[in-house]
Amino acid sequence: MNPLSSIRQLWSSLPATSLTPADKAGAPAASIPTAELRELDAARVLQGGISGASPAQSSFSSLLGQMVQDVNTKQMAAGQSLQDLQSGQNVSLHQTMIAMEEASVSFQLMVEVRNRLLDSYQEIMRMQV
Repeated sequence: MNPLSSIRQLWSSLPATSLTPADKAGAPAASIPTAELRELDAARVLQGGISGASPAQSSFSSLLGQMVQDVNTKQMAAGQSLQDLQSGQNVSLHQTMIAMEEASVSFQLMVEVRNRLLDSYQEIMRMQV
């Protein structure tokens, strides 16, 4: 497998494409225009206050950083929900279990993205120039 196909495969497995809702007839969901995605990415970079990095570096690093922060937030929320349930506060067992599973699935996704990125990097490093 060449590096470009690895990256395409990784990109196609990201949740933005695989979790988009489809209509009842089974047709794929409408895609978001590229211009809108660029505007959103530029707004995220401006909000983050990233300076001194090129746009390609800041967008990729901000994407990975945001992913890690989201996973961390979900794990902390699940831990807090579990702690509240154990202390007898008014927290539903269902909500606690949902929060824990959501944190688990998001962590597994992050690990899979990391594994695919490492595989792509190793494939690129094996290429002869």
